[in-house]
Amino acid sequence: MIVKYPVTPDGRYFVHQQRLWRCTNPNLSEQERQQYVRELMKARRDVKSAKASGDEDAMQIARNAVNAAKIKLGERGPTWWDDDTDHNRQLVRNTPYADWWETL
Repeated sequence: MIVKYPVTPDGRYFVHQQRLWRCTNPNLSEQERQQYVRELMKARRDVKSAKASGDEDAMQIARNAVNAAKIKLGERGPTWWDDDTDHNRQLVRNTPYADWWETL
């Protein structure tokens, strides 16, 4: 089942539980996006495995891999848009998107 979250008019964020979350960089080619998603999913499986085994070193490596994949996808790190404003993880009501949110 695919869940559709509201996306801001500029396409930068989606809203989940009243918070803004950065969308994947739309400038990535489909091939790049798929590769980075595969990397992210593998890293998440590695986190799960490290948790189950209690291996702290493996956990750190896996979490770093998750972060690296999210940066490649544009969901973390430098913004993929020109201005450097970033409202990632902020409550939507405390951002310039508040008026838009209230109209939904």
